[in-house]
Amino acid sequence: MRVIITGGTGLIGSALGAMLLRQGHSVVILSRTAPPPPTRHASEAPLLARVGWDGRTSAGWGTLITRDTAIVNLAGASPAHWRWTPAYRQRILTSRLSAGRAVTEACARYGPPLRVIQASASGYYGDRGDEMLTEASAAGQGFRALVCQQWEAATAAVTVSCCVIRTGIVLANQAGAFPLLWRFAHLAGHHLGSGAQWVPWVHIADVATAISFLLTQTEIVGPVNLCAPAPTRNRPFIQALQRLGGPPGIVPLPTFALRLALGEMASAVLDSERMLPQRLLAAGFTFQYPDLPAALLALQEAAHSANRS
Repeated sequence: MRVIITGGTGLIGSALGAMLLRQGHSVVILSRTAPPPPTRHASEAPLLARVGWDGRTSAGWGTLITRDTAIVNLAGASPAHWRWTPAYRQRILTSRLSAGRAVTEACARYGPPLRVIQASASGYYGDRGDEMLTEASAAGQGFRALVCQQWEAATAAVTVSCCVIRTGIVLANQAGAFPLLWRFAHLAGHHLGSGAQWVPWVHIADVATAISFLLTQTEIVGPVNLCAPAPTRNRPFIQALQRLGGPPGIVPLPTFALRLALGEMASAVLDSERMLPQRLLAAGFTFQYPDLPAALLALQEAAHSANRS
């Protein structure tokens, strides 16, 4: 299978691309920067290529679509930004809508592809307290929920097998929200805000494996919650981060302080999203890291291994 990944140089795209290559698939990374020479197998068949695109249209890459091609649309400005100014909020939204429209255009003009996987996020559900959130739950309120609704709608016109992955907070050492949360855990006390809000987390390895799994499960369409089956409240989540090492924080960061420091981005750590991966579990997907202690231990061991090498 050929898999075209928009946003392929980001945290999830990089992990997914590496996994697909190990599985023997051909991977095309769409990049706004000049593409380097493709990586080639011993047989000289290109397994990995970076193709330039403008982030808005199918120009330059749509012709790569065949009936054996899947598209994973992950493109969009990173939400792990220190403060969501009005300008950055607009960038978050516009970058996602533009990429979605480009994928829709490519499918209509050059397709149909075998499969489309569209990114979304747990923010779709908004702040929901202790409510159990499955794929059948309604959309929430607020900026994050609005972005996710429009993000998902950007590829709603795609007529092939398409599923939408609503991803929780991805735990990875390299980038994303996790390094920022780790710093907060060692600056603040034992929780952020009230500490009672639910955190829908997922290890980066399970994210890549789940997307690879969904690429082959073409009968699964519509929304899919991509999070570990054991969401955790903020207080034990932060305390678990503190046990990874380093001095723990002393003074908890209350809600008003977080909103003052982060603006709209504070909702990403203050909203309560008790999200469950109901459809993945029903399809027989097995999480490598279903509980938080094992996931954090794996991250710690990976960080130590990287430091030694």
